[in-house]
Amino acid sequence: MLKGTANWDSAFETLTGSLKTLTAFLDKQGIKGAGNVLIVYTSTDDTGFSYQAEIPVDQDPKNLGKGMSIGNSPEGKTLKFVHRGSYDNMDNTYEAITNHLDDKKLEAKDTFIEEYITDPLKTAEDKLIINVFVPLK
Repeated sequence: MLKGTANWDSAFETLTGSLKTLTAFLDKQGIKGAGNVLIVYTSTDDTGFSYQAEIPVDQDPKNLGKGMSIGNSPEGKTLKFVHRGSYDNMDNTYEAITNHLDDKKLEAKDTFIEEYITDPLKTAEDKLIINVFVPLK
C-alpha cells in the first residue's frame, strides 16, 4: 500500500498516479497483483483527503519505496454500493450512500473503500465500475 493525500480537484489524477507508482514498483520485482486495486479513504474534509492505494499481492515485496507499507485490507461488516461511470460523478454515489445510511439509521466508520472492478489506468473514465464499501460501526 502507498499512503498519500490529495485535494478533491485533482483526486483521480492523484489516485491513478499512486496506482501507477505501486504497479511499476511491483513490476520491477516481478510481482503480479492478486486482486482488484483498492483505495481506502482514511480521512476527508471539504478540501481534500488522506488515502491508502492498495494492490493485493500473494508475496511480500522487498525494499519498499517511500510511503509504502505492507498491511491488510480493512475487515468487518460493510455495505456495498456500485458506481458506474466517471470519477467526476462519484459525489452522486456518495450522496446516495449517505441518504441510504440515514434512511436505515446506520452509522458508518470514518473509512470508505473503493474497489476498482475496471482498471482505472486502462479504462475510459466514463466506463469505470467501482465497488464502494462502507464499513459499519
